Amino acid sequence: MHELSRGVRGHQAPVRRWWVVAVVLLLVAAGCLAVSLRDRQEPLADPAAGSFGSSAVTGGAAAVPPRAVRPVVARSAPVALRIPAIGVVVSVSALGLNPDGTVQVPTDFDEPGWFRLGPSPGQVGSAVILGHVDSYQGPAVFFRLRSLRAGDRVEVSLADGMVAHFVVSTVAMYPKEQFPARLVYGSHGYSALQLVTCGGTFDTHTRSYRSNIVAYTHLVATTPA
Repeated sequence: MHELSRGVRGHQAPVRRWWVVAVVLLLVAAGCLAVSLRDRQEPLADPAAGSFGSSAVTGGAAAVPPRAVRPVVARSAPVALRIPAIGVVVSVSALGLNPDGTVQVPTDFDEPGWFRLGPSPGQVGSAVILGHVDSYQGPAVFFRLRSLRAGDRVEVSLADGMVAHFVVSTVAMYPKEQFPARLVYGSHGYSALQLVTCGGTFDTHTRSYRSNIVAYTHLVATTPA
């Protein structure tokens, strides 16, 4: 997820114009975490190309969650992410735009970042957290994202003390040129959280992965501060 959008600049109103976010993040997908691969010496062998769970799809639409709730959650930055099924317990940084209009990516391979120009987790709409799959040193924070299955739980602790509880609906892999920005970043009328990383085969010529992995989740409960 580097070499990101050069088409969105300035100080756009992020929440009112989700399509701006969609355009920006479509180009995020195209970059596909290559910043982690610039110094790669021995690329890991297709770390995200393994078999998916039975709930996963490849290139299709995300499943509509049957029990998504519409809670009252104030906007609050995520500070921690917990995904028990894949052993993730980490802090979360915030991502915005670089001075040249490109989208920032996590600088720490072991810490994902929340795209702060979209909804925060728990708000109606699609919150998005991006993380690296690996680096030349080995697996990164979202290395096992591809192995999530429908029903796995995701917990996000917010700065105001509330905890938002999500459940995985499906996991999908998309070729970079077919990344569904509207599906991933658009609002679908409920509180969604999409987790995004790179996957598929590694292109040694471009030094980037050919696909993106997206774990679609929906809010099922909140724990008050």
